[in-house]
Amino acid sequence: MPSNNAAAVSAFIEGAPPGELADVIADIRKLIINEPKLLDSVTPAFKRYNEEQISTVKLPGSGQTVLISPYNSLGNGRYHDVETQKSFAFDHQTQKASDVQPHTHDSEQSDLMYGSSLLKSLSIHSTEHYPSAIYTVCPTPSTPNTIALLLVSNKYSPSNFWNGRYRSTYLFNQSSSTLSGTINVDVHYYEDGNVRLTTTKKIPEMNLEISSASSGPAAAEVLRKIAGVERAYQEELNRGFGRLSEGEFKGLRRQLPVTRQKVEWEKIGGYRLGQDIGGGRSR
Repeated sequence: MPSNNAAAVSAFIEGAPPGELADVIADIRKLIINEPKLLDSVTPAFKRYNEEQISTVKLPGSGQTVLISPYNSLGNGRYHDVETQKSFAFDHQTQKASDVQPHTHDSEQSDLMYGSSLLKSLSIHSTEHYPSAIYTVCPTPSTPNTIALLLVSNKYSPSNFWNGRYRSTYLFNQSSSTLSGTINVDVHYYEDGNVRLTTTKKIPEMNLEISSASSGPAAAEVLRKIAGVERAYQEELNRGFGRLSEGEFKGLRRQLPVTRQKVEWEKIGGYRLGQDIGGGRSR
């Protein structure tokens, strides 16, 4: 039974909607009141959630917001950020950063990352399309000559009962001049109901036309491809929403009651069932 409970709690954690992990944890605590240490036993679930969702966190002392992902992990609960050149410890359950230290990354891709190339191009792209987004670039330890580009844009409005997150991950291989990636959209609406939209778009490997070995043209071509992919996906989503509105959602509801007359709901207390609503006459 304990293992089943741990599996269920892990599923709740990993399925938490954007910006609602703390609420999910609070609800879990109410359910496991007889097993108060259960949350401490599912630490891997918190780690998977934060890295998969590319969670954001503010560095203490600077107010700079950085990202959590498997690509900028240093192991043992520490992560690094290329732009600030800092490393830090991260508590996956509380989503708090601590122990900030200077950090530089020796890499063959350092010119492409630290110069006025890929990071600058990603900054321009983010400002133009995702003004509130957090982004970074970092080498991928498991794949030589490959750079990860990460971008996350969160929109939280709990007072209006909705939260959303856009996140994208791209892998640029310098050796083969190829780009691949994934785009995720996750929106939760919970006023008088519980509706959630989650989408995943896999970007297959694409060849890039890089005419120069220098970092500037390479970065420009990478971001040109990314902009085109994201524009096409936005258009695809818009078409999908249109089909849902006019198709599936429309089919879920009757346009008018069987009497073909609109019900005046503010007067519902005055209706006589089977007579006014059913179209009968008073006797």
